[in-house]
Amino acid sequence: MITVHRRKATRRRERILLTAAVAASLLAVTACSSSSPQAGTSGTAGGSSYGFAAAPQNTSAPITVWVDASRQPAADAFVKAHPEIPIKVETYDGGANGSGSFQTKIEAFNQAGSGWPDVVFSTQNNDAAWASQGSDPFTAPLNKGYLEKSFLDGFTPGALTPTTVDGTVYGLRNDLAPTVTWYDKSLMDKFGYTVPTTWEQYEALGKKVATEHPGYIVGSVGDAWTPEVYFWGAKAPINVVTGVKQFSSNTSDPKSVAMAKIVDSLLKAGSLAQDSVFSPEFVQKYTGKVLMMPGPVWFSGAIFDNKTSLNSAPGTIAAGLPLAWDGESAVAGNVGGGTWYVSRHSTNLAAAKAFVEFVTSSDAYQVDLAPGLPAYKAAADKWLAKQAASGFFTADFAANVTTAASEVWTGWGYPKFSQEAIWAKTITPPLAAGKSLVDLLPTWQTAIKNEAQVNGYKVS
Repeated sequence: MITVHRRKATRRRERILLTAAVAASLLAVTACSSSSPQAGTSGTAGGSSYGFAAAPQNTSAPITVWVDASRQPAADAFVKAHPEIPIKVETYDGGANGSGSFQTKIEAFNQAGSGWPDVVFSTQNNDAAWASQGSDPFTAPLNKGYLEKSFLDGFTPGALTPTTVDGTVYGLRNDLAPTVTWYDKSLMDKFGYTVPTTWEQYEALGKKVATEHPGYIVGSVGDAWTPEVYFWGAKAPINVVTGVKQFSSNTSDPKSVAMAKIVDSLLKAGSLAQDSVFSPEFVQKYTGKVLMMPGPVWFSGAIFDNKTSLNSAPGTIAAGLPLAWDGESAVAGNVGGGTWYVSRHSTNLAAAKAFVEFVTSSDAYQVDLAPGLPAYKAAADKWLAKQAASGFFTADFAANVTTAASEVWTGWGYPKFSQEAIWAKTITPPLAAGKSLVDLLPTWQTAIKNEAQVNGYKVS
């Protein structure tokens, strides 16, 4: 997603690299690219090859890039690889947990008519739904001439679907975040348990663990992305986008209710945690006691192979396939993955292009530094090979992660609003207070409907 997609940045760093070679270097890049407007051209004339009206270009101008704290290494790697390109890096929360900070900031710049960043990283894949719309949309279309088709075709099939609106690609995925069934193989073998393949088996094992090994857990519902792990992975039709203005949600669907019952059952048993996986409390309580945990691929480097988190022993953790309902095919949920957006207001589109192509596809970041599964296929293959060679993860890690990436359920959409923000506000507090999730489903439904309507959707 690997990164820790939900951590809020606590620092702000800026780098400005201006050299005498900048103008000559970037002008050379511009001259060699058929899709780059010349500096000083009008928006209409200069932007025609892009598929949008570009601002007058200044290839010696530094680009401003927004990242969350976890993407700072990506910016640092770019600066190291391209010292000739001027860049100013600013950190913000990345829109974590549906904070809406990205949209709020951009709306303020729209009002002012200036100040937009050139490139933005967001943990929320649904930002394309709002950033591409309106009389003055923020994000630039990427597949209308700005980026080469050969480059875009290098992404894993389906990776750019969340950022595609009416056939136009508006963002580049940083990494893929399908859900897998994480488990501790050493504990499974020690306790004599079999890894479940269905949600029904998962519930049964959770109850058994609570009785036979109290204190051990099979998952967590303490984070705002819980719906994306459990309900998306359960094929619950709660977040369905059927058009730019069409949305539907059904928390009373049998699959929605069935998953809520499983959560209630395991919370009552005590084998489902309610602490955020990034909280000190979670690390203190559950280090060495996570038997299983459905969650995104990026838990690999964010939770398990991380000295400040669970710091699991090499060779103990495995990524199992997504779970299925009994008699049905398995699907994966998706938790973030993050997206890079280029502003159509940028006055240095050549530098912005160089940046987004580097951070999404370069081995120097995606293979050597990023802890999550790259969205760019060539980098993903190398990343998986690197994990296999390290020996940290056991069993069929590479094969199962690859399978999960192809099984993300398409019935869960990407509306303008965040399900995470709704869940955190509407469900997390009463659930933590002991309320039944099944009883909270109507409340959740109402909150989703209200948010959809506020965002201009016709709700069914």
